[in-house]
Amino acid sequence: MKQRIALALVTAIIAAGCSGSGVQGGVGTTASAATVDTGAPAAPVPAGSAPVATVGAPATPAAVPRLPGEPDPSLTPGAVNPDVTQATIGSTICVSGWTKTVRPPVTYTNKLKVGQIAEYGYADADPRLYEEDHLIALELGGSPTDPANLWPEPWSITLPDGRDAGAHAKDRLENSLHRAVCSGSMTLAAAQAEIRGSWVHAYYGIALEP
Repeated sequence: MKQRIALALVTAIIAAGCSGSGVQGGVGTTASAATVDTGAPAAPVPAGSAPVATVGAPATPAAVPRLPGEPDPSLTPGAVNPDVTQATIGSTICVSGWTKTVRPPVTYTNKLKVGQIAEYGYADADPRLYEEDHLIALELGGSPTDPANLWPEPWSITLPDGRDAGAHAKDRLENSLHRAVCSGSMTLAAAQAEIRGSWVHAYYGIALEP
């Protein structure tokens, strides 16, 4: 009888540990916040061959530690152009030269850049060190003029391991995503989510743990 009772207790404990409902280590348990993969650094990505990951939604700003080169999501959450949808890409972003028709004048972006440099609190306020960049690129259907989609992106900034996280690296990711959208291998919404979430993570394949 004692053996049967002990066996029943062990069975109950195992079942509770595998329920996945908040029990640490149980199946289905999720972490409370996303973290950056701190494993071995990925190999540098050659120009023009940036990897295209396929996340389906932007990362939660409060849960994902920012890497150098990524904007503050509370200041620059991103905004889209309502004229660009999956149904209209053939007459908008996938037409050569289309972005020139919606690109805002430098008189607007330069003035915005100066104000946002102060807002971001950069130690070096020289405007020449920054590109007033669209978080969701125009070639991916980003809003041309909404300040929520523009920020002073450093031309030159690196990750702790020396990999480039500046404006030119982001340009390469944008071009890769644009090719994927216009070839039909990726949806517009997925590409926008990729660039809007944590673009340096996406470019170098740095995992966002669930």
